[in-house]
Amino acid sequence: MRKASLILGMAAMMALTACAGGSKLNNFRKVQSGPDEFGILPTKPLSMPPDLAVLPQPTPGGANITDPTPKGDAVAVLGGNPARLADQGIAAADQALIAHATRQGTDPAIREDLAQRDARWRERNGRRLIERIIGSSVYQRAYEDVSLDAEAEQVRWQRAGAITSTAP
Repeated sequence: MRKASLILGMAAMMALTACAGGSKLNNFRKVQSGPDEFGILPTKPLSMPPDLAVLPQPTPGGANITDPTPKGDAVAVLGGNPARLADQGIAAADQALIAHATRQGTDPAIREDLAQRDARWRERNGRRLIERIIGSSVYQRAYEDVSLDAEAEQVRWQRAGAITSTAP
């Protein structure tokens, strides 16, 4: 009787864990099908510019002076220059870094290549039988050998005499 109730209890536990929704921590796909309520921003109030001659030429689909610019507004409020947010190409100070990084050429298909390598890696380090049954994520286990232990790294750098930020 005791053995039967133990087996029944284990079966019930397995059934309950199989019904779990799974971890959303490593779910990189968009799970919502509707609009993002935080993506809706109010427009700026209409205002008359001081000089109509300085207005930019209207472009279909282009930016409008009443369009919301939340990042630029935040930078301006914090005392920065919102014009620095615009893509201005590679800064002169970074030219040497870019030249060194690209000295042996660049691969335009690097993203696709890395995606294929990652798929092969996850295929080789895929789910085990019990993980397939309960539908658990194997992301952390698959990348455990190549992941960085942040606390151990911080201790290593502190022992080497480097100045590191504090951590809990």
